[in-house]
Amino acid sequence: MIKKTLILVFFVLLTSCGSYNSIDSFYEAHKNDDQVTAIRVPRFMLSLIGNISPEMNSLIGNTKDLRYMQFPSTTKERTNFLNNQMNNMTGNSFIEVYRKNDNQKRNVVSIREKKNAVKEILIYNNNTSKGSFLYFNGNFDPVKVRQMAKNEDFQKLGDGLINEFNLANTPGINESEEPQN
Repeated sequence: MIKKTLILVFFVLLTSCGSYNSIDSFYEAHKNDDQVTAIRVPRFMLSLIGNISPEMNSLIGNTKDLRYMQFPSTTKERTNFLNNQMNNMTGNSFIEVYRKNDNQKRNVVSIREKKNAVKEILIYNNNTSKGSFLYFNGNFDPVKVRQMAKNEDFQKLGDGLINEFNLANTPGINESEEPQN
């Protein structure tokens, strides 16, 4: 009986630790934070995002889940916290295809592969004033993903996503806007 209980406790701990370091848990934990922009694109709207660029059009065609989050990273402690969370999330289950570290600044492109296809792409940027991640889930060509990472095509993607949804000019989204009378 004790052996069965210990095994059950071990599996509960194992699954709870694994789920804490996932995109879902990070997204859910931070989407309601102050000054956070969080976008989860419904599948029917993915075709709109393909208009950002020809590269994006070919990438979006195979996407099942697309999320973007931008968050403040204005203190050294907050930047370290976010960098560590992303490192833990991608740790052993993702393959880094690109990384650029400049003190606390980070630019990382990580993928998760299954057989001959890339299943997940995670792009994390932090310039010590704001951080962001862009996440794709689907079936992607590894050669194309590595080429896009090498050419830094993922760099402009978050801004393109925000512009595509016109979030910067949408009343109520930008809290610094004054009401018009």
